[in-house]
Amino acid sequence: MIIRTFGEIARMVAGKAVHGEGSAVIRGVSKDTRTIQAGNLYVPIIGERFDGHEYAKEAYAKGAAATLWQRDRGEPPEGVPAILVDDALAALQQLASQYREQLPVRITGITGSNGKTTTKDMIAAVLAVKYNVHKTEGNLNGDIGLPLMILQMDERTELAVLEMGMRGFHEIELLTHIAKPEAAVITMIGEAHMEYLGSREGIAKAKLEILSGLKQDGVFAYLGDEPLLDRLLPHVRKPASMNVVRFGASAGNDLRPTGIEIDGDGTRFTVNGAEEPVFSIPLLGKHNVVNAMAAVAIGRYFGLTDAEIAAGLSSMKPTGMRIERLTGVSGVTVLNDAYNSSPASTLASLELLRDLTGFGRKLVVLGDMLELGEHDVRYHTEIGATLSSEHFDCVLTYGPLSKHMADAAAPFFPEGKVRWFGDKDQLATVLAGYAKPDDIVLVKGSRGMRLEEVVHRLIEQQL
Repeated sequence: MIIRTFGEIARMVAGKAVHGEGSAVIRGVSKDTRTIQAGNLYVPIIGERFDGHEYAKEAYAKGAAATLWQRDRGEPPEGVPAILVDDALAALQQLASQYREQLPVRITGITGSNGKTTTKDMIAAVLAVKYNVHKTEGNLNGDIGLPLMILQMDERTELAVLEMGMRGFHEIELLTHIAKPEAAVITMIGEAHMEYLGSREGIAKAKLEILSGLKQDGVFAYLGDEPLLDRLLPHVRKPASMNVVRFGASAGNDLRPTGIEIDGDGTRFTVNGAEEPVFSIPLLGKHNVVNAMAAVAIGRYFGLTDAEIAAGLSSMKPTGMRIERLTGVSGVTVLNDAYNSSPASTLASLELLRDLTGFGRKLVVLGDMLELGEHDVRYHTEIGATLSSEHFDCVLTYGPLSKHMADAAAPFFPEGKVRWFGDKDQLATVLAGYAKPDDIVLVKGSRGMRLEEVVHRLIEQQL
């Protein structure tokens, strides 16, 4: 974590220090009084319904060494060491940028509509074979979260792997200029955030903003199966010189997987151009293997051998609720993919379920896909139309938009094998009564649908 004096931090954010000793040591940064640690700098974030300045005195009482204080919020609490700034959030971002400049750390930035967290986990596991690595935790990948992740870095960190999320234009541009990555990765362009960006082309342009902060002669690895990225790349702001690696499933990519085998709880594969080593990941699905190509590209760029990359990939610990394979107390198998959802990721999960063998029946639970904009009904209808009794035995959907999935799927199933629910508890009850110990159940939905509640009930219940 950042360790600097009160006076040094004031200079880093171009603020004015009041009520404190310039030599006092500050250790770490926090925006939350519930988790504040002794010695932290408290950052009072202002939201639509709250103002962190109201909790600055509480933060100090709990051990914070000082607080940032926005000038338009009046005087800071008497006796609380404070750094006066024009904008508390901008000061947090500037502090992170200054701290990053003071460290010799080499950073990989990752963005994409789907797969960026899993890819981050893969890349971090690969690089950790050889380096001291810091990576994004949880969903700290936005204009508040990314600065906090940088400020959590130990000064001995050699490489960092940071997610960059966004909802609109110029957000990733801000993040990449704070982080100044040496390597950049775009996993894929989907439909998430369509309501903010208008089209897949708009999403691609927003994701390509990551290149505006990429260091000269760095590396850019991206999904070569996405023609939008190829088409837009010549027209975006980027370094005058950079290395480019295209990865994907098709033959035209620099890196592509071969010999894919899904076995048990993981997937094995080789990489084009070399039969050895055989790589393995503790994840299911061809889409995860494609994302592993990004880890191969970044690993090679930072000097790891393929054997070291293979060791890192096999040891990775994926973040939960992303094709997380669970076994219920009854023996039923559940694929928990409830962290998020989009048309592309839903199709990938359905393809995985379709290809798995060795189970009694294949049951599908789908929730609404959110943030798709004005075409959300069409996307849900199209997903429903891909489902059929040829590959799946039962489909249960939850949420107002998912009714369109159920309606589109119903003609391709026997009567009663497709059901829509407006009540999540009712869905969970019906599912628990229908599932058998040798079945496999895919549960997929956007974060806001909280379908992990269905997962937990299913795996904890005796069928």
